[in-house]
Amino acid sequence: MSEPSTAERPGQLTHHKVGRVGYVVFDNQRKFNAVNFDMWSAVPRVMAEFVADPEVRAIVITGAGEKAFISGADISQFDKQRAGSATDDYNQAVDAGYSAVLDCPKPTIAKIRGICMGGGLGLAVNCDIRICSDDARFRMPAARLGLGYQYPGLKRFTEVLGPANTADLFFSARIFGAADAKDMGLVKQVVAPADLDEVVAAYTAQIAENAPLTIAAAKRALLEIRKDADKRDIALVNRMVQACFASADYNEGRKAFAEKRTPDFTGK
Repeated sequence: MSEPSTAERPGQLTHHKVGRVGYVVFDNQRKFNAVNFDMWSAVPRVMAEFVADPEVRAIVITGAGEKAFISGADISQFDKQRAGSATDDYNQAVDAGYSAVLDCPKPTIAKIRGICMGGGLGLAVNCDIRICSDDARFRMPAARLGLGYQYPGLKRFTEVLGPANTADLFFSARIFGAADAKDMGLVKQVVAPADLDEVVAAYTAQIAENAPLTIAAAKRALLEIRKDADKRDIALVNRMVQACFASADYNEGRKAFAEKRTPDFTGK
């Protein structure tokens, strides 16, 4: 029996490594990578696998094919899995997927081409950094679907975009392009579609060359900053910073600088 074609097989979440970078790929190309329940449910497992892998120093979230990052939720499942008692299970899967990305202790980069809307936009905002192609199109269509958006999600949007831009996106539900996304601070960089893979690969390779303990301490501090002041574990951040100074990588970094060579950091 032959394998089903891309157009026939159900959406799935795949993952792979390229050097020191892990890739999480939303693959549902016949629906512009719309995310179904099983795909959301797989996100925490895949992210945990990359977090536990000492070889992985950065994680890229992206969509399969050339047409979309993620177009949103798979609306064909709404009647069964976003209605009645099933709604709670679906929302819990989405929340767990979002949290696995938002709370990841390693750097996360959204590589965005084509459509990035709804749940896809929410997931992209949960990454640390976003890089898109100039043909990217964004939208938060909740107000066109009658969907409520949870407080933690709105809070994250305001952290990235500020209250005014967040209000604009949610109130208008408008479609906007890459240039507008860059202006409002949603994306770090806009590149030609043909250059996106190369640019993201070069950027993540740069991250992967740097000292893992230093990056981990910085990421931990960023995660703590998001918390309410009385819940921040500043002591943990301080311990991680001190571990950097006590590490072999700190010695390697100083030695490499003096010798004018690229340091070889091991995370120890």
